[in-house]
Amino acid sequence: MEDRDTVATQAKTLLELGDIQAAALMPRPHPYAGAYLALRIDDRRSGRELLRRLIPLLDPVSLFDPGRPVSLGVGISFAGLEALGVPAESLASFAPEFQQGMAARAAYIGDVGENAPEHWEAPMGSKDLHLVVAVLARDTGLMDTLFLLARDVVRDLLGVTPIWQLDVHVPPDGREQFGFRDSIGQPAVEGTDILGNNPQEAPLKAGEFVLGYQDETGDVAPVPQPEVLGRNGTYVAFRKLHQRVAAFRTYLAQHASEDAEQQWLAAKMVGRWPSGAPLALAPDKDDPELGADPDRHNAFLYGDDPRGLKCPVGSHARRMNARDAVITGQVRLHRMIRRGTNYGPSLPPGVLEDDGTDRGLMFAFVGAHLARQFEFVQRQWVNDGKFIGAPDERDPLMGVQDGGQFTIPNRPIRRRMQGLPSFVVNRGGEYCFMPGLRAIRWLADLDT
Repeated sequence: MEDRDTVATQAKTLLELGDIQAAALMPRPHPYAGAYLALRIDDRRSGRELLRRLIPLLDPVSLFDPGRPVSLGVGISFAGLEALGVPAESLASFAPEFQQGMAARAAYIGDVGENAPEHWEAPMGSKDLHLVVAVLARDTGLMDTLFLLARDVVRDLLGVTPIWQLDVHVPPDGREQFGFRDSIGQPAVEGTDILGNNPQEAPLKAGEFVLGYQDETGDVAPVPQPEVLGRNGTYVAFRKLHQRVAAFRTYLAQHASEDAEQQWLAAKMVGRWPSGAPLALAPDKDDPELGADPDRHNAFLYGDDPRGLKCPVGSHARRMNARDAVITGQVRLHRMIRRGTNYGPSLPPGVLEDDGTDRGLMFAFVGAHLARQFEFVQRQWVNDGKFIGAPDERDPLMGVQDGGQFTIPNRPIRRRMQGLPSFVVNRGGEYCFMPGLRAIRWLADLDT
């Protein structure tokens, strides 16, 4: 008979894939369309009935079918848990960052100036945003399907009010609004069939992404109580990021005379070429064949490029995932599942004037440790440059800029870009908890 310690260890390492929301871990279809829906719960009984109606629509990881026409994921804010009537002792067991919410943490993570909560799009940053439903589908028939789902799920629930919706999509070429292929480097998760596409990166412990399991430190993150509520859940940071595409193109045009030089400068800022080919493997020019190859376009490290002669150490991609580079902080402790989804129409090629249309990325960061994953990366790697020896530099693409600078190492003389404006503005966001399926049933059956 196995001893008690062995059984306890197995319980912490064997993933309960039948209880984890597929939307938390599973790769998304490509291409796809979708929508984010936010709802306010004015009556806890109606909110619990909403959860009961959502349960049959939620796939666990174990039953995920990528061919299913529509898939859903559900996240609940701290205010949403309060609105559902979760007991105070359970609320107090959640991570402090989640309890406070993204708006309260804004100054700490660098959401200042025009990124500050007072400029956010309503209802983000308020206590009205209680529940977020992400709906994804492969085809353009999504909106009809979405309408039917919304009608059926919210029908007759007078105490639940839809308060915000954002339609999103990923185009066939996988490029975000600045014109670069996105969402390439995802981590592999130990104990699942979720494979990363970098053979040089070992799978990360499941506890980095799902509560109740051992993480990279060898410990288990605090699980919200009771255990049925917290186990197999995770945290998600949602952010609506407006992209100033015309400003990005104008800056390139002002600092590079020819199209080829503009593309080179943009690639140095991003860390990849538009096709997705990484500078680490294609430092001199774009390689569309490499960019399109899922077996090669993320199979690299930075150890052979310590000075950043191929890929600048301050580029966006290298900041977000420094791989084997020697920097402050252990890279594996700050890895997240990152998902970016376009919203709004693309600015036509060659246009340098802002047309006033709202366009950008709806970003979702998934991880079990808000503080040392999302918040650490946002505060230290995006909005500070001390860890790379450039305290005056921020992420050239995502950082909050005020006439900032960006250094491109080169021989014999480096190139330093000055006067960087902010190309991305946070229009709002929130921290949500993605419960396991058993937890959603527990929430639906609360009797207080």
